[in-house]
Amino acid sequence: MQYAILVYETEHDLAHREQQMPAYSAYSQALADAGVMVGGAALHPSHTATTLQLKDGQRQVQDGPFADTKEQLGGFFLIEVPDLDTALDWAARCPAASNCAVEVRPLLSNPA
Repeated sequence: MQYAILVYETEHDLAHREQQMPAYSAYSQALADAGVMVGGAALHPSHTATTLQLKDGQRQVQDGPFADTKEQLGGFFLIEVPDLDTALDWAARCPAASNCAVEVRPLLSNPA
């Protein structure tokens, strides 16, 4: 089953991302070495986001994130493992797990 490990970070974490890169590189390498890595990416800070909603068929575009929160989605890892417990084991090894939030969410199966 495929899971997304969603990494939430604070503005401070994002501002100091270079200092955390060795830990994230090691984590990514461990996922790859174990053969569970499907993909992933780091994201630019939320102030670079553009949010779109359709209201009565018309685009409503807003600069920045949809919600103003203390933590923001900073990146994600896509993994393929047998079950949720294994996904949680990998999420616990994520560098963000020690000081921010890491969300584990199963991907919907593609019916095609």
